[in-house]
Amino acid sequence: MSPTVSTQVVTLLTAAPGMEEAKRIARALVSERLAACANVIPGVSSVYWWEGQVQEEQEAMLVIKTTAAQVNALETRLVELHPYDVPELLSIQVTGGHPPYLAWVSSEVEG
Repeated sequence: MSPTVSTQVVTLLTAAPGMEEAKRIARALVSERLAACANVIPGVSSVYWWEGQVQEEQEAMLVIKTTAAQVNALETRLVELHPYDVPELLSIQVTGGHPPYLAWVSSEVEG
């Protein structure tokens, strides 16, 4: 596997309040070529501290694949699209994977 291709790919995670919101965000990011792919996983139970108390919600998780060159633009756009005041956005550098898939991710995003 080419180190150049594998180190360019980044996976981002964010939770949305439901499937429709998650799909809306995913469609925007992919159609704007900020992401090659976004998986939407329904039924995620989230427990978190917010505004002085423990909260519990059912959410949908997005697993977004992009390149390092697009992370900043994707983050800016995700914050614009997301309904939460403080949306979760975690960036995970991909250190390996199926070379044709990594090359596909890199080829499908602009930048």
